[in-house]
Amino acid sequence: MKSLTMRPIKTLTLALSAAALSSCAVNLDNIGTETDAEANSAPPVEAQSPIEAPKVVKYGTFTEQQLYQTIISELAAQRGELIESGETYFDLAMETRDLQFIERAVQFASINGDTNALLQLGLIWAEVDPENPQPHLMLSFQFLETGNFSQALAQMSRVIEKGGEFDFTTLASRTSGLGLSARAALISNLQRLIKTYPEQLSIRTSLVQLLAQNTQFVEALAELDALAKLEDLTSNHVLLRSQIQQSMLLPSDALKTLRSGVRQFENDQDLRLSYARLLIQNQDFESAQAQFKILMEQRPQDWETLFSIALLDLEMEDYAEAIEQLNRLVAEDQRRDESEYYLGFSYEQQGKSDEAITHYKNVRIGTNNFLAAQQQATRLAIQSGQLDEAHEWILERSRGNPRLEIILTTIESGALIQNGHIDRAKALLDNSLNKYLNDTDLLFSRVLLYDNLQDREGSETDLRQIILMKPDDSRALNHLGYMLADQTNRHEEALELLERAIAISPSDPAILDSLAWAQYKLGLYDDALTNLRKAFADFPDHEVASHLGEVLWAMGRREEAQQVWADALVDRPDSELIKEVMQRLQST
Repeated sequence: MKSLTMRPIKTLTLALSAAALSSCAVNLDNIGTETDAEANSAPPVEAQSPIEAPKVVKYGTFTEQQLYQTIISELAAQRGELIESGETYFDLAMETRDLQFIERAVQFASINGDTNALLQLGLIWAEVDPENPQPHLMLSFQFLETGNFSQALAQMSRVIEKGGEFDFTTLASRTSGLGLSARAALISNLQRLIKTYPEQLSIRTSLVQLLAQNTQFVEALAELDALAKLEDLTSNHVLLRSQIQQSMLLPSDALKTLRSGVRQFENDQDLRLSYARLLIQNQDFESAQAQFKILMEQRPQDWETLFSIALLDLEMEDYAEAIEQLNRLVAEDQRRDESEYYLGFSYEQQGKSDEAITHYKNVRIGTNNFLAAQQQATRLAIQSGQLDEAHEWILERSRGNPRLEIILTTIESGALIQNGHIDRAKALLDNSLNKYLNDTDLLFSRVLLYDNLQDREGSETDLRQIILMKPDDSRALNHLGYMLADQTNRHEEALELLERAIAISPSDPAILDSLAWAQYKLGLYDDALTNLRKAFADFPDHEVASHLGEVLWAMGRREEAQQVWADALVDRPDSELIKEVMQRLQST
């Protein structure tokens, strides 16, 4: 191929070449995900049929090299090399300042998500085509995406100046993370724009949203009232008012607003859904249920709403209704695994163990509730004496998946221990550990078995094996450290283990409680009290409360100790731990 000379090409020649080029150009509108900027950028360049007469395009004067680059870029786009094509078109647009090249470069930059290119192209596009609102619209979105809100507002105003339209409410969706001062500056800019363009009501709506984001709720409601005088009430206004009222901690006012709104806008499903959700937040499940049923009448195939209705039935302990809705979802293969899980739960609450087991078993592997469902099915089967069936099901379910077999074995052993089948649990774990030598999950399950048998030596042996294989296993370090602190005089050793555990998991309240208990045993009362208060703040459990009270008692702060125990008994009146420590210490 001979070298290309840099000489001008006549307009007609280029038009014919462009027509031939357009017949093989890839349609970029179907590539990638459309962005806000793309939706508002240049119109797509559509391929022409080869047999149609070419349309003469008003190009500038180009060189053969530029034309060659155009052809190569389009062929590269056909091969999916969109970044390279976009870079070439960007260079051509900046070099020629030709409108057609600019618009094509914008298409590629939008598809490639090249924000920097879009900003530069938008600025040059606005210079080349000064009366067109499109480049300013595109720049508005790009400046919004980059967080340059003052520039975004300036471009929005230019869209309006040039006869275009812009929904200013898009601004609020991107400003929630701003600081108060930055948002206050935007509010001032919006207030100025309202004076300049009083007919642009979306500016007022955006102002209401930003005021609410800035916690200026009274001002936001005042602006919303002013807006209501300028245009008819819309469902969006109702939603906005209710959201502001909720932010002001006025739930009854918000409910009143939404109740009135759904009466006025009966068919607005988003508004009714918001009303139903707020009713749920306010524990008015029956009223929420009524709203969801209206939604189902309006949208009979709305499976998410049907699932919400089923969950509300469960919340109201109407298990028969829940079962009906959940069975419908399963039949339609919608929310199937969650529905199977809640069917199992519903039948369990009705005392129908066999039906519950069946539905729990139907939850498929790999779904969110799978392990929880297998745990429930196994527990119910063992509770009802179906020990062999439970074991066979676990073997069948985990066949070919050693990791799953180990997990399900720990579930089975836990259920056996809980229901008093200690010998069977021991045999299960011993056999599994022969198969999966020194697996730490199986070892820890056997530790729990030894704890149940009060076999401290067996527990310590398995815990030390776990720590040997996994020195950073904070669970094993904590378990062994607490056992030594609580059941032996090896308190220094316990403290060393627990300090290792807390270094690995510094915010774990269980480890903080154990560490404090070892410190208490060593007479380090101040340290123990500090850690117990931290643990109790994060995990107000009755065992932590028993320890906290005992440390306070030892420090001579007996009224505080008694108050801690009394408060704990309100939440856990059957706590033997609290009762034992109170009886032991108060009798001395």
